[in-house]
Amino acid sequence: LQLWNNYFHLAVAFLTQDSLQLENFSQAKRNSILDKYGDMRAAIGASIRDMWYNLGHRKIEFIPGMVGPILEMTLVPELELRKSTIPIFFDMMLCEYQLTESFSRFEDEILRKLDSEVEGGRGDEQYKQLFESILLSCCRRHPELAKPGENFVALVTGLLERLLDYRAVMNDENKTYSMSCTVNLL
Repeated sequence: LQLWNNYFHLAVAFLTQDSLQLENFSQAKRNSILDKYGDMRAAIGASIRDMWYNLGHRKIEFIPGMVGPILEMTLVPELELRKSTIPIFFDMMLCEYQLTESFSRFEDEILRKLDSEVEGGRGDEQYKQLFESILLSCCRRHPELAKPGENFVALVTGLLERLLDYRAVMNDENKTYSMSCTVNLL
């Protein structure tokens, strides 16, 4: 358990390090890095995803502990990485649901972590839309999770929308709009 936990944390730390965030570089530097090394984030993300699915019945031992690191990884603004790793959340939901007939531990942890991640500058409208479409699609394929999954996705996307609005107006001069966003978030 400790070995796999260390693996996941190390891989996520590698993937999220500043020097791999290509969107922070000029276009010329980004192209040079991509030509020379490719986008290593996609390769590491695929490795994390594959390892997660290979855990089998031991996945439950990593819930809720891995929710935060997986969330941090999915918030990296790279489309293919997001598409390939957001489904891990559904697998976490399903895993917990099959054992307890709820996914409350997962839900509590993702709501708690989402707040701090968005406040730290991560997340965007594209993420919100991908999160919603991917998880709704996954939930609708499993009848027992369709309704609770839809409720969960609505809760998270609503919170994410409010957090993004709040972050956008934190430095705004319009205090009325800022206060309105704060009230909505609360």
